[in-house]
Amino acid sequence: MESVLDFSKDLDVDKLDIVVKTFYQGVGPQQQLAQQILTQFQESPEAWLKVDAILDKSKYSHTKFIALQILEKLIQTRWKILPQEQQIGIRNFIVNIIVATSDNEQSLRKEKTYLNKLNLILVQILKQEWPHNWPQFIPEIVSTGRSNLNICENNMAILKLLSEEIFDYSAEQMTQTKTKNLKTQMCHEFSKIFELCNEVLEKAHQPSLIKATLDTLLRFLNWIPLGYIFETNVIENLRNRFVESPEYRNVTLKCLTEIGALSVSHEYDEKFIALFNMVVSSLTTMIPLSANIATIYNNSSNEDQELIQNLALFLTSFLSAHLKVHSSASVLLWRVENEYHYISITGLFS
Repeated sequence: MESVLDFSKDLDVDKLDIVVKTFYQGVGPQQQLAQQILTQFQESPEAWLKVDAILDKSKYSHTKFIALQILEKLIQTRWKILPQEQQIGIRNFIVNIIVATSDNEQSLRKEKTYLNKLNLILVQILKQEWPHNWPQFIPEIVSTGRSNLNICENNMAILKLLSEEIFDYSAEQMTQTKTKNLKTQMCHEFSKIFELCNEVLEKAHQPSLIKATLDTLLRFLNWIPLGYIFETNVIENLRNRFVESPEYRNVTLKCLTEIGALSVSHEYDEKFIALFNMVVSSLTTMIPLSANIATIYNNSSNEDQELIQNLALFLTSFLSAHLKVHSSASVLLWRVENEYHYISITGLFS
């Protein structure tokens, strides 16, 4: 087994698979030896040079994940000292694997966990390279998304991860200057991303693609310019196509909750009033006006319980943000209390 530690020769990936299998499935001294060999392999400064061979030839998923861990460590700790040619080579290699793995529905589903890890690796590279050394990334991901529905679905997952890394987790991982630059670039290029998302929400019929796009849109809503929300048809698409559909209504309500919770200038007051009325009108088709919410909640499936929770969150978030500032606040509150007894929903969580 020790032969895999000879980095002067081409790696025998089949032997490495055996070492990894022995570590995960073996017992006693053989397992301990496999652990020692794997530790030495991963700690070698030359291990990353074998990652491409492992990902190309390994037949064992755990071996591939070890290779990706090695690559992730390289990106996080030594990326800046690599020659640009090697950086571009790694970048292109990961992109090609992602495209090959996501371009048909069978591998997209079967290799989901592997693909998720590849996506994370790509986002780590983007945090190092984009936009200065990879200015065409956004146009490229939008273009490939339009070429293949399965690739588009995975590209949505990549964009979601990128948004989370920049806007949600950046304080722990990047300098303020780097974070600011990435946020500025993301906002600057968002029109291309939005066009793709809106095309999917308007025209797509593949459930998994629609769900991935709604999940991605949800991550965008707390930072994108308000014009994309209130001066386009995105809210109408959410309402007309998805909010009443059992398959999409929970994530759609989460999107509408993010929108409804925004505190902005009075310029959009009428838009918020229209949003509230639109959502409440849709909700009456999902839960009867005469329904006992607590009884329904206690006897519902997990998905339907989540729906009721999301309804409560929409109402409480919206009214908390707008009840005191809107001239029509009293009308909103009357509608909630009298036309539709959703105030009782919030009692489930008090």
